[in-house]
Amino acid sequence: MAAKDGFAGPILHFRGCDAEGLRLAAITVRPDGTVPGPVETQGGSIAPVLLDRVAGLSVWRHDFTLAAGEPGYRLDGRAHPVVTRLDGDIRFAFVSCNGEENGDLDRDEAERNGMWARLQADHARAPLALLLQGGDQIYADEATHGHPLTEDWPKHVPDDPSASDLEDLARHLEAGFAERYMMVLAAEGCAELFATVPSLSVWDDHDICDGWGSLPENRTNSAVGQALFAVARRMYLLFQHGATEADVPALFMDPAGRNLGWRRDLPGVTLFAPDLRSERHRDRVMGPGGWDAVEALQPSGNHVFMVSSVPLLGPRLSLLETLLMAIPRMQHYEDDLRDQWQSHAHRDEWRRMLGQVLRMRRTAPVTVLSGEIHLATRAEMGPDATLLHQLVASGISHRAPPQAYARALGLFAGLGETPLPGHPIRIKPLPGQRHRYAAERNYLTLDRKSGRWQAVWHLEESGPTPPLALD
Repeated sequence: MAAKDGFAGPILHFRGCDAEGLRLAAITVRPDGTVPGPVETQGGSIAPVLLDRVAGLSVWRHDFTLAAGEPGYRLDGRAHPVVTRLDGDIRFAFVSCNGEENGDLDRDEAERNGMWARLQADHARAPLALLLQGGDQIYADEATHGHPLTEDWPKHVPDDPSASDLEDLARHLEAGFAERYMMVLAAEGCAELFATVPSLSVWDDHDICDGWGSLPENRTNSAVGQALFAVARRMYLLFQHGATEADVPALFMDPAGRNLGWRRDLPGVTLFAPDLRSERHRDRVMGPGGWDAVEALQPSGNHVFMVSSVPLLGPRLSLLETLLMAIPRMQHYEDDLRDQWQSHAHRDEWRRMLGQVLRMRRTAPVTVLSGEIHLATRAEMGPDATLLHQLVASGISHRAPPQAYARALGLFAGLGETPLPGHPIRIKPLPGQRHRYAAERNYLTLDRKSGRWQAVWHLEESGPTPPLALD
């Protein structure tokens, strides 16, 4: 269960469920030349398949199904319990922002993963059926350091690097990304969680580099920028989905792989996550692959959960964007503001997405899950007849910003925003909290009890909030 000497896993990935049971993929990471044993289930023994080799490591996958009511699986002599009944009462967790931009590899492990350890203990008390990860599962920003082509990324990009130099850069980046994924996936505070709770993940900018898609396009479209994106995508598929390019048509809504948004259905629930990074550039959030998938999506079940790596319901950030761009010293925040749905550059797309979510809302209640801002908050949109909830849980390991920042943002949010006529957005405090934004590390749990959903935020200092009804 430790990254020491190149060992990590098993790490479960949710593939779906049907009449045969819960379909899973488990990846294990071993040093090259070391092969994990078979997975043992009630249905038999499943041999591992080699997915890929990266930075002296081999990544293996077991694909298997657990029948409803089956207690779990065994691997290398160890039993791993799994929740296999997904009808009736079930429990999910949602996390985001697992790291920091600077020095993440050097942080004290117990401090860094304190909230992971709390979530793991929470799971031991009341087992989770699914772990939803809403973006920035790693902070890869410093992976570009130490190579001449990217030492000054993104401030400076070489004009015409040679093919051999780009190949050398790819190897350097692969090693840096693999090191960060191994640190996360094998951490003592969460390794058992990953082995027993299947994950579904969507990526955000730090899974590539800070501000990917909102940076100047002569950076992201350069040979160096495209090499960085190619490595980040390969590592994202491998470590966050247990997949390679060959698996893309089966796992994602766009079979061409232009956009890595996904959809999964459980009894009574539709889960979907648009990919807000693969097709992003400064003047758009998604391209044809993403929009075709979202507009064709017809949810089923009694509740829809949408994972938006960037909050869909937010304050009037376009106003803040205008103010900051008028102040030369503040213009370095442009990329951060352009990342948001509310940016001047994306408002038409924002309304388009809100319209699609309201279309789905006519079928069933919709709850948006989001991260990205390193704070916890919630929002509502619209009149009661079409009420939309957004729950933001951000900062499972990223340290919270100062309280003064949260208070100032809360005052700004009081201005309100109505991107669609008749559907005002209101930023609200968490249950039991006085202020709109909570500046504490946090994660979210979602419980379905007797057919009705409720949410609880778990705050590092304040503890769990009272439950919020979502139906």
